[in-house]
Amino acid sequence: MKTDVSQAMSLISRIHSDSADFLTKRLAAKGLPNFATSHGFILFQLAQYGTLTMSELAHRVNRDKSTLTVLIRKLSDEGFVHISDSPHDHRSRIITLTQKGHAYTDITSELSRELAATFFSGFSNQEQHHFCQFLERIHRNFAAAEITERG
Repeated sequence: MKTDVSQAMSLISRIHSDSADFLTKRLAAKGLPNFATSHGFILFQLAQYGTLTMSELAHRVNRDKSTLTVLIRKLSDEGFVHISDSPHDHRSRIITLTQKGHAYTDITSELSRELAATFFSGFSNQEQHHFCQFLERIHRNFAAAEITERG
């Protein structure tokens, strides 16, 4: 049985869109109507890893630095993050959560649990594990293809 790649890609795209809509609606219900899911993901990464440079954060959220700068500026203007110069390299910017940002991580944790419960509803633990392994393999395939193209 051969799987239609375009069907798989279409489903992945729809799932991405559905999950973004899911989170956007819940963020608005929590009083954050102007937040995109990428804002929440940035705050989640900072909560997980602590202080990060713009480069590290861009890598972790899979955004280029110019896009990330706009997102971080909004989070800073709203009081969720603090931006400072690196003491070791003044060209590098360091991003940390503020007290307000830390409070928001409780909301992101709750939303993350809701999203996971919806995403994996009806899946056994083994099915969830295999699903994630398959996605990791696809990710590695694309990473290897990109290295080959550059090389």
